[in-house]
This record gives sequence, C-alpha cells and structure tokens, in this order.
Amino acid sequence: MKLPDRYNTLTDHFKQIFGKQKVQKISLNAGFTCPNRDDTKGWGGCTYCLNKSFNPQYAQSRKSITQQLKEGVDFFSYKYPEMKYIAYFQAYTNTYAPFPELKAMYDEALAYPGIVGIAVSTRPDALDDETLDYLKKLSDKYYVALEIGIESTKNATLELINRGHTYEKTREAFYRAQYKNLHTVGHVILGLPKETKEDMLSHAKEISTLPLTGLKIHQLQVLKHTYMAKQLENYPDMFNFMNSLDEYVDLVVDFLEYINQHIVIERFVSQSPPELIIAPHWGEVKNFQVLNTVRKRLKQRNTYQGIKAVSY
Repeated sequence: MKLPDRYNTLTDHFKQIFGKQKVQKISLNAGFTCPNRDDTKGWGGCTYCLNKSFNPQYAQSRKSITQQLKEGVDFFSYKYPEMKYIAYFQAYTNTYAPFPELKAMYDEALAYPGIVGIAVSTRPDALDDETLDYLKKLSDKYYVALEIGIESTKNATLELINRGHTYEKTREAFYRAQYKNLHTVGHVILGLPKETKEDMLSHAKEISTLPLTGLKIHQLQVLKHTYMAKQLENYPDMFNFMNSLDEYVDLVVDFLEYINQHIVIERFVSQSPPELIIAPHWGEVKNFQVLNTVRKRLKQRNTYQGIKAVSY
C-alpha cells in the first residue's frame, strides 16, 4: 500500500485519535536520573547525552510539574487558544523512581487543565510491573505513550555508548508494553560510532519486527561537555559522519524503505543549540526543513515507507 504522504505521519496518527483537535506535547523535566549514571548500571550516562541540549527553558527540574505545564501552555496557547496538550516527561529516565513518586507526578500532570495524555520517556531496563500496570490504567481514560530508547540494535554499539543494557532487553521491554496495550515509541540514532550504513539499515529491518506504535529517528550529534566529545578528539576514526544534510536525508529515505507502514514516524532529526554542537557541521537545521526535504526526496525517488519491509 502506498501511503498518501509516502510515510506514516504523526499528524495523521493524532487525527485518528483526537479528530480535528490540535494537540501539542509539552516537555517536562521531573528531576530524574538514570541507572547508568548513579552506579546502578554504571557511571556517566550514555556517552552522547547532554540533556540540556533538548530541554526548553520552561522545562527546568527546579520548577514543579504544574509550573512547567503552565509556562508551556502559556507559550503555545498564544497562537492556538483551543489547543490541548500531552505532558511529555522527557529528561533522563522517567520511570526511574519509587512508584508512589511516579504516580504522584503523572497524576499531577494529568490534573492540569487541557492535558489529554502523557508521554513517558524511559530506558528498557527501568520498567517495573507496577508502573506498567498504572500506565495501563491511565490509558483507559487518557492518551498514554511509552517512549523507549532503542538507539542501536547492536550489542557492541550499546556497550560502546555505555547504555548498560542489551538489545535483548530492549525487545523484552516493547513486548511487555504491548501486553499492556500502551502506545510505544522507539528512538534510534543513525551514525553511532563504528556503525556502517549496512548496520543502520539492519536496525530498520530489526525495528520493524518490534511491536511499535511510533519511531523517532535522530542523527548522531557530538555535543560539548560529553564523553563522546573526548572520544571524537582522541579517536576520530571511530566516527563516520554524514557530510551534509542531503547525505543524511538520503540515508533516512533508505531507512524508511525498510520500516513497516504501521509504524508512525514522529521525528527525522535531532535539534540542539548550535553553540553546543561539535559535529556534524550542517549549519542550523530546523525540523520542518528536514521534514520537507525528506518528503521531496521520497517523491523524487518515487519511493515510500515500507516498500522493502518484510511483513511480520
């Protein structure tokens, strides 16, 4: 089947769920950490991670959930007064706390006026049954999405970037979430150290076997103040950056061809403050520009998401 936009869009997905109602995610920083930061699984976190690179100004952990939501709603409602919102627990591992604390934060977010759901970003190894059961209960009334970092399907890469878990753990997490009938969104990074184009396309084939609702695709960005920045300085041969945005878009289109059509594509690119980016050097990249370029490239190549995907 050929998709109307040549890929399965988040806009169409939200229309199926919310109808004509405009819905926007509001990013939150609830003050979490990660098990590979506090010595449960390791120290230092993922080698590429710098959370402040994608947290908006209003999403500061020193502020309450309610205050962050108020500032986020104030920011977006100026243009769309009737908009509804999804509270997006984004920074670090947002299921990594005792259940009573998690429940209190999720409930506080859902109690805010105009919030119609939550999205919870987490790791495959930080999901206990009590939390999953509660998210399932919430999903009877609200939109609930569980966003799980895949990053790579190669265990050697996961070890290299200090993830602290295997890909087998990732697969297990998605199937456990599917059992609870939750929306599940995976995150994958294209261009991780020592990975080839063939490795990256193999990620697409493997990801298509997972019970995913959606997928976010990110390009590797090496940011200042990360361990990966030191690796790039000392071991530059580990990295194989795409030289231009055009080269990256070609890879994304190749990648999409292997992604099953039922998977919603939520994002094509990472955005970080330009002053933090060490590599790659593409100039300032806006999400909408990449989206439009991908659509144009799909049309130029007369291809679409899932044309090479295997049905499972």
